[in-house]
Amino acid sequence: MLAYRDGDSAAFDALFRRHKGGLYRFLRRQCESAAVAEELFQEVWMNLVRARRRYTPQARFATYLYRIAHNRLIDHYRRGAARPSSLGRDDESEDDPVDLIAADPRGEPEQLVLSRQQIERFAEVLAALPPMQREAFVMHEEGGLSVEEIAQVTDVNAETAKSRLRYAIAKLRRGLEEFR
Repeated sequence: MLAYRDGDSAAFDALFRRHKGGLYRFLRRQCESAAVAEELFQEVWMNLVRARRRYTPQARFATYLYRIAHNRLIDHYRRGAARPSSLGRDDESEDDPVDLIAADPRGEPEQLVLSRQQIERFAEVLAALPPMQREAFVMHEEGGLSVEEIAQVTDVNAETAKSRLRYAIAKLRRGLEEFR
């Protein structure tokens, strides 16, 4: 980010390639539709471009980026958008991630069915988490943020962030017990 701030446009490309997947998945899991997630994704990157000259490293870049994303989500919901109650599977044209599971090379259909069921169940349980717990979990898993960084991004103390993450993991485990 420092190189980008100082005028190296190739540095932006590297940042974008490194963080685009996790950032988009974070936004998608917090939004009611893919279209909203895509719009917020673009806004986050535009905010980063606009703020590059003022950037001073105070934490890891991922923390800075997810802070921008978190703030964009808050602004989005303040404008009157409904809080997400699910992963936003309302967009019928969107590819179902379960359909992207690679075929088992040994041709074991039972494993494919079990894998599909596990992924579907995980998506359901994740969608059912309270928004703050889901946000903490996705930041941790998709963004690679530590508990301290999640606390920084969400403006809470580390114990609160840790509790949100711990509760999310516990609920996910309980929701997936049938697959143990």
